[in-house]
Amino acid sequence: MIQAILWDNDGLLLDSESVFFELTQAVFAEFGFELKEEYWGVEYLGKAKRTRQVAHEFGMRPDQIDRVIELRDGRFLEALRHPIALRPKVRETLDTLAGRFKLGVVTGSPREKIELMHRSSGLGGYFDVVITHDDVNETKPHPEPYSTALEKLGLEPEEVLAVEDSERGLASAHAAGIPCIVVPNHLTQVQKFEQAYAIEEDVSGVLKYLFNDS
Repeated sequence: MIQAILWDNDGLLLDSESVFFELTQAVFAEFGFELKEEYWGVEYLGKAKRTRQVAHEFGMRPDQIDRVIELRDGRFLEALRHPIALRPKVRETLDTLAGRFKLGVVTGSPREKIELMHRSSGLGGYFDVVITHDDVNETKPHPEPYSTALEKLGLEPEEVLAVEDSERGLASAHAAGIPCIVVPNHLTQVQKFEQAYAIEEDVSGVLKYLFNDS
C-alpha cells in the first residue's frame, strides 16, 4: 500500500525550470550563442549535463563560461526572491493528499533555493521530508536522493510513489526501486520515459493511482 508520495520540485511543482532556462538562454545570447529549448530539454534536463559542459560544447572560452554562469546564477537567485508560479493543479492536488499520505520533495537544487521558493509560493508546510543537493553525495540520475528519502521516512520502495518531470529524475527513482509517474513539461516533453509507471498531463493525474474511486 502506498504511504508516501515523493515529488520532484523544479518543473513539476513550480515553474522554476522555465525561469532558469529563459535566463540561461538570455545570457547565452548576450555572448552570441543560441540556446534552443529542445537542446536544453534533451542534454541538460534529460542527460544531466551541467551548464558548464553545455557551454563548452557550444565553443565558449573558459572565461566566457565563468561569466555566463555567474550572470545567470545571480539573476536566477534574484528571480527566486519573487513568487514562482505553481505548475497546473499543484496546490489542489497537494491539498487532497495532505493528511492522507506522507509527502516529500526530492530535488537536485540546493536547500537554500528550495526554502526560498517554497516560502514565496506557500508550499513550505506540505512536506514531511525534503531531500536536496546538500543532503547527498550523488544527485539524479543516481538513486541516492530517493534512497535517502526512503531512509528518512522509514519506508520501503513499494510503499512509495515518485512523481517526476524528467528522464534523469525517472532514472533516479527507478534505480531506487520506486515506481514513478512522469508529468512532462514543455521543456522535458522531448525526452523518452520508457521506465515510467505512467505518464500524466498534470500532477492531478496521480490521484487516480491512489484512490480507487477516482
